[in-house]
Amino acid sequence: MSVTTATGFRAAGVVAGLKRSGKPDLALVVNDGPLDVAAGVFTTNRVVAAPVVWSRQAIADGAARAVVLNSGSANACTGAAGYADTVATAEKVASLLGCRAQDVLVCSTGVIGEPIAMPALLAGTEVAASELAATTQAAHWAALAIMTTDTVPKEDALTVSGSQGSWSVGGMIKGVGMLAPGMATVLGVLTTDAVVTPEVAAGVLASAAGRTVNRINSDGCMSTNDSVLLLASGASGVSPDPGELQEAVTEVLGRLGRRLVADAEGATHDIAVTVTGAVSEAAALAAARTVSSSNLLKCAVAGQDPNWGRVLAQLGTVPEEVCPFDPGQVDVAMNGVTIFAHGALGSDRSEVDMSPRETRIDISLNAGDATATVWTNDLTHGYVTINADYTT
Repeated sequence: MSVTTATGFRAAGVVAGLKRSGKPDLALVVNDGPLDVAAGVFTTNRVVAAPVVWSRQAIADGAARAVVLNSGSANACTGAAGYADTVATAEKVASLLGCRAQDVLVCSTGVIGEPIAMPALLAGTEVAASELAATTQAAHWAALAIMTTDTVPKEDALTVSGSQGSWSVGGMIKGVGMLAPGMATVLGVLTTDAVVTPEVAAGVLASAAGRTVNRINSDGCMSTNDSVLLLASGASGVSPDPGELQEAVTEVLGRLGRRLVADAEGATHDIAVTVTGAVSEAAALAAARTVSSSNLLKCAVAGQDPNWGRVLAQLGTVPEEVCPFDPGQVDVAMNGVTIFAHGALGSDRSEVDMSPRETRIDISLNAGDATATVWTNDLTHGYVTINADYTT
């Protein structure tokens, strides 16, 4: 169940020799059509990697034939030489597939500031092209090849049956560090065999990303390489209602996003911060994002401490013009126990069971009808260790 679940797609993942570990580090996903529709969302960081610059331009016409992804080097902050390497990568894959370089999207992930070992990468694309297959195993190897600090590959798919016939959405994703709201926050490839226009694909992906991977916040850090791409082959021959497609893409991307949180670096708890009773969804989202960014709160959850004071203190930093509320009307519940009620003490904090992996923090502002949820994780010694040793 991955990028090859949707018909019309082949994938491969190989060892190109870009990683010192000798693990898979180069993936290729190819759309065999008949459509070559594509859409993308990218990092909003002002410092962007060369592959993001290239792919933004290449996807502007709403079409793409393939995506080549490498791990082991981000190819970010590498100047003109790094951009030339990205162009050379696209040109090489295009020559192997018999398409234009502009129809090849490029994604990279790894350490910033390190140039890619191009001879190894280019040779790896030849191997990947020779191993392309529409099998679950081939898709799994592709998902393995894009991992960096991820401990497990992340794949998902959904098949929808309707009066016109069946169609599918599949996907793979990576990125358990540097997860912060900013359009995409990860490297991900979604595929569908639905018949869809470039305009619909772009709208569907932007909305889905905004409600899923753009609502996770592991460590408050935004990457230079974030990209989520949607490719549509039209091979099913089915033209679903845009709302149906929206629902399916959001479902798959949402499940993939949750797996990122579950695999976050060193995490022992997945935390859902839900704000209800806000004056608008934007206000609820701003409040949830602000609370989810508190390192003090994340450390408290790591220690299984239901310290609701850290929730209130962080909530109070949201500007009033962004999210108006009366602190005297706020309720806070942790794992189903209301420990702060209408501006005063609620149930004793000792009643909160913090042992489950999933932690629920529910904040009711009692100021309106809107709601939003942001997923985050706790902050542990493991996170420090992983990132302290990342380049050594």
